[in-house]
Amino acid sequence: MSSTEVAVELDNLNEYEEDNSKDKKPLLPITNLPHRPNEKTEAKVIAIVIGFYWVCSMSVVFLNKYIFTYADYEFPFPLFVTWYQLVVALVLLIVCGFSKSRILSIVPPFEFNYSIALKILPLTAIYVAMLTFNNLCLAFVEVSYYQVARSLTILFNIIFTYLILHNKTSPAAMLACAIVFFGFIMGSYGESHFSLTGLIFGVFSSIFVALYGIFVKKKLQVVDNNEWRLLHYNTTLAIVLLLPVVILSGEVKEIATVFFILRPKFWIIMTITGITGFLINIATFLQIKFTTPLTNTISGTAKACVQTVLSVIIFRNPITFMNGFGIFLVLFGSLLYSLIRYYKL
Repeated sequence: MSSTEVAVELDNLNEYEEDNSKDKKPLLPITNLPHRPNEKTEAKVIAIVIGFYWVCSMSVVFLNKYIFTYADYEFPFPLFVTWYQLVVALVLLIVCGFSKSRILSIVPPFEFNYSIALKILPLTAIYVAMLTFNNLCLAFVEVSYYQVARSLTILFNIIFTYLILHNKTSPAAMLACAIVFFGFIMGSYGESHFSLTGLIFGVFSSIFVALYGIFVKKKLQVVDNNEWRLLHYNTTLAIVLLLPVVILSGEVKEIATVFFILRPKFWIIMTITGITGFLINIATFLQIKFTTPLTNTISGTAKACVQTVLSVIIFRNPITFMNGFGIFLVLFGSLLYSLIRYYKL
């Protein structure tokens, strides 16, 4: 996966995973995950790990939005940005595969087998759509509304889990989903800079995040349940699949006329964003290693709250009472859903 999370918070995939078995495997790349630390794990280490995860996750969102809308080098081409960040992720995967660093040793050497690639290709198509719609959504909506626009992942996860896996969801989880949906309606209705286009992209992003969370479990068997190997194939194939989409969209033709396209500073910003997106994989690995699933869930919700507040401060996004209450319901419902799933209520 992205993914790397090149602009997508793939920690959501773990949060929304529907699996009734006791041996639940996280969907993020955490191959050879060590045993969780005991109660003597220092709070300082946990705080540093969670802080690192927060910084990486929020940086992807803020940096991408900065590039799309607010940068001195405003670059409103989300498809090309997504493609370039995938290229950065692939380079980092290859480099990390040969690294002797203890942390980076979780990344295996790069591989690409055509027969395996063909089996993974359908999943990669969903992966590309997930990344693309996510960045398209961010390009059209305010960061403060970003969480709301993509909040229907829980709803679609419940729907697809029933239609595809034939698993039913508990009434308690359905109630949490209803709270999220109500927050989605209120948050959208109260949004000051409402964008229907951005909302539609957000809904499609939610659909493909939910689909990816379901189908990735089936395709993991193709790579011996090695999430990092799956990331190798997904990233490589995504670069190939997304390139014609970028060309046909007309972005390349418009990019050629951008006056700062050859300036090093612009490419440095673009590359930093790609690197930060890749680091989320490492940050997620560390957070899962040093914390419990419950802490991981609460951390994700708290991070979303801080991200919303910072977006108001940094980007001066206006928030109405109804919009703010909608955001609160989305975050509260998401946390409630995660807790219900965690305690299997």
